[in-house]
Amino acid sequence: MSELPPVDPLAATGFARAAEEYERARPGYAAGAVAWVVERCRLEPGTTVVDVGAGTGKWTRLLAATGVRVVAVEPVAEMRELLARHVPGAVVLEGRAESLPVADGSARAVTAAQAFHWFAPQAPAELARVLEPGGSVALVWNVRDQTDSLQARLQAVHDRERPPEDRFFDGWKGRLGPRFGTVDERSFRHVHRLARDDLVTRTASISFVAAAPPAERARILDEIRAIARDLPDEVELPYVTTVYVADRL
Repeated sequence: MSELPPVDPLAATGFARAAEEYERARPGYAAGAVAWVVERCRLEPGTTVVDVGAGTGKWTRLLAATGVRVVAVEPVAEMRELLARHVPGAVVLEGRAESLPVADGSARAVTAAQAFHWFAPQAPAELARVLEPGGSVALVWNVRDQTDSLQARLQAVHDRERPPEDRFFDGWKGRLGPRFGTVDERSFRHVHRLARDDLVTRTASISFVAAAPPAERARILDEIRAIARDLPDEVELPYVTTVYVADRL
């Protein structure tokens, strides 16, 4: 096997520093998204799902609640520690999308929530390897609903500060390659309710913010703090949870 590239340094550094913030202030996912993945991927109680780049288990815990057997794979130790704490029913393993510690053909589905854009080009072949014949890959993202004025203001700050090397999910579909069939897509509305002060925590959980030099990080968070100052004690952030599913050929 060829040598794997290192884990993206923004992800490795940022998520190690901000694991607690990630767990505290990141949104979960729409219930309808989980239900559709269960239906579309033909998941039943006891069937195995490998959740890759599982983070602190925001998506993992929703899968586990359906009765499937979840194997959660995460490369960052600090995230893995919280994952094991919050999703005790999952099998939690150290690993990465390009080299999964899972046997060939052992999973009905592989999922990646808020993670696929971090994976290296070797990943789709590895995802296909662990799937049983006819198994499915499900890729999930929460996307800010920018018709909401608060979400639009927050996104504007993040977009302005995002470094060029920070990769997002635009253009990812071509990376699945010939091992997977047609991509089916569904979107579901989702609202994240959190304390006003946790808007700052939410921004602090972003990898490039967490990895920034202290002065730069403080400047960004102060700008979010100024946005939050006049808001109610609790705020609602609308998202769209979008799910893409393709079957292994």
